[in-house]
Amino acid sequence: MSSKIAPSLLSCDFARIAEEVARVEAAGADWLHLDVMDGHFVPNLTIGPPVIEKIKAVASVPCDVHVMITDPLKFAPSYLEAGADTYTFHVEAPDYPAGVIECVKKAGKRVGMALNPDTPVERIKPYLDNLDLVLVMSVFPGFGGQRFISDVLAKVRRIRYDWGYDGDVEIDGGIGPDTIEAAAAAGANVFVAGSAIFGAKDVRARIAELREKADAASAAA
Repeated sequence: MSSKIAPSLLSCDFARIAEEVARVEAAGADWLHLDVMDGHFVPNLTIGPPVIEKIKAVASVPCDVHVMITDPLKFAPSYLEAGADTYTFHVEAPDYPAGVIECVKKAGKRVGMALNPDTPVERIKPYLDNLDLVLVMSVFPGFGGQRFISDVLAKVRRIRYDWGYDGDVEIDGGIGPDTIEAAAAAGANVFVAGSAIFGAKDVRARIAELREKADAASAAA
């Protein structure tokens, strides 16, 4: 399965967001990762549907929307209409997961489920057959720039190799040149990177480096 690099726009310059989108797309980004935080499920606030809509209007690659919110079912229609190509919500959210999955599928969009570093991976197993993507958080959600938690790679291996899941396995948090190989070897194929990409002097070279390392580690696994 080919590696996908998904720059996290949480780390971009929001005053120049259209230019930032164009910059990472020109540099080889496969997806744009958009972090939605509500100040309740996680202790931070980010963007809502109007901003997603504006990003979608200038994007030429899929918008990967990760909602860290308490009510993913209530707000799913708004984010899907705004332009989410994949709508990923947390298994820890209070809403009934099957209802969120059904809502997204009916809209003809891809649905993903995320789990936090301290959440047992077994929580997502009942839903795997209906998911297009599983997002394993390698930091605790809410803030960018955190250090990679390597213990979560056991979850990635469980999902990909023990359970034989053949959809996208995404990893988010602390991904960069020093961590992407281990994540790819464990079975991840979608890599969210924020500061590692937007903080690089040469964004094109950084994305190419990440892809090369991930592809090599995946092939050797």
